[in-house]
Amino acid sequence: MRVDGSCHCGKITFEAEIDPNQIGICHCTDCQKLSGSAFRITAPTGEADFKLLTGTPKIYIKTADSGARRVQAFCGDCGTALYTTSVDGDSRIFGIRVGAVRQRGELTPTRQFWCESRLSWLPALPGLELKTR
Repeated sequence: MRVDGSCHCGKITFEAEIDPNQIGICHCTDCQKLSGSAFRITAPTGEADFKLLTGTPKIYIKTADSGARRVQAFCGDCGTALYTTSVDGDSRIFGIRVGAVRQRGELTPTRQFWCESRLSWLPALPGLELKTR
């Protein structure tokens, strides 16, 4: 599925080809803190299938407890989270932040990750594959 999106102020725009059956919810504490919410919804895509159209995101490198380093890309003007990816490597996967995608209403999550970090007050989300990590 072809999607497009932007940051809140519109200075950064992008397009990508995604598989709508791979939309996931991440409950990890990093996603909670980085999003300012209970979880984050992501659409994965290969690096070759993601294209910035306008603007240049600001990059923040987050080192996880595991030691893995992750790029967090966002608009330096309005703060909208755009994507995450690994720092290095061939064939990187970009985790596009669904809130920045224009077609977000058409993207239904099919799985959830890091469920052990799910906030206790959040009701179970029915019909989603569960993964602890």
